[in-house]
Parts: sequence; structure tokens; C-alpha cells
Amino acid sequence: MNTSDHNFKLIIGLGNPDTKYQNTYHNVGHLFVDYLQKTYNLQPTTYNLLKSDVYMNKSGSFVKKVIKKYNAKPEELLVIHDDSDIEVGSYKLSFNRGAAGHHGIENIMATIKTNKFWRLRIGIRPQQKEGVSRLKAENFVLKKITNANKKIIESVFKKAVQEITGEQDTN
Repeated sequence: MNTSDHNFKLIIGLGNPDTKYQNTYHNVGHLFVDYLQKTYNLQPTTYNLLKSDVYMNKSGSFVKKVIKKYNAKPEELLVIHDDSDIEVGSYKLSFNRGAAGHHGIENIMATIKTNKFWRLRIGIRPQQKEGVSRLKAENFVLKKITNANKKIIESVFKKAVQEITGEQDTN
């Protein structure tokens, strides 16, 4: 998948709007947009960076509204969100996939009636300890990100930005 020659009109980070959800694993989409704005000098004419202002499970209404506002096609959309099936430290860039149980993505697909959009899926699953049963997503997605994992997630952001935009970190 070569995205460097792809022109995203919209880059949307998913998350929950209340301050109690800031810096939680479920809000890595918002954190990614914050990281982009803080670290890179992206030209506003190139990308429209947005953070959803609705609860995760209602993301479709926000996405539909901004697609219309910016006259964008779904394939010009990059949605950034947490993925509880991918371990912290990893990410996947995908296009035209199912929601795999992510309620925010399910809502977007149902609302805009397609899955033909790009997704940057940021891993938030804690590393599996041997002999310990797999944690259910609801046991960690709304927890605050640990300092150790914050550093790991920022390194993921850096790698993902380079893949998506071809831009190098200016710091």
C-alpha cells in the first residue's frame, strides 16, 4: 500500500470529547492529531486535521458532516483510532476493511455507507504475559496511558506519519 502519493483531504482522529477521557488508550486518535499539529509543519492546504467532537460510538455523524463540509470522497479520508487487537508499539494502515468490532468504525461505516476509506489503527493492547489470560478490551481501553506506553505510542506516531505523509520529524 503506497500512500505517499495519496492525497488525504481529511485526517480525523477519533476519541471521546470529555476531559476525563484525555490521555486514555481509546483517545489515541485525538493524541495523534495533537502530535501532528505540535511536531510537524503541515500545510493546512494539504491536510485538514480534525478531532472528532462526539463520543466514539457516534463517530459517523461527525465524519459524515466533515466529508460534506470539505467536499471529500471517502477514499480521501484517513481515520486514526485505537485498535485493541494490535499490541502497543505497532500500527496498521488499512483500506476497505471491516470494523473488527470497533464501535466507532462500525458507526462510521453505517453512517457513510461504505468502508472504502483509510484507517490508521494504533495498537493499544498490553503485551501478553505468558500464562496470563488475554485481557478483554473493556478492561484497558478507557484507562490512562502509562508513561512508558506514552513514549512507545509517540514512536509509533512518528513511524506512521513518515509512512502516511513522507514528512520527517522537524524536531
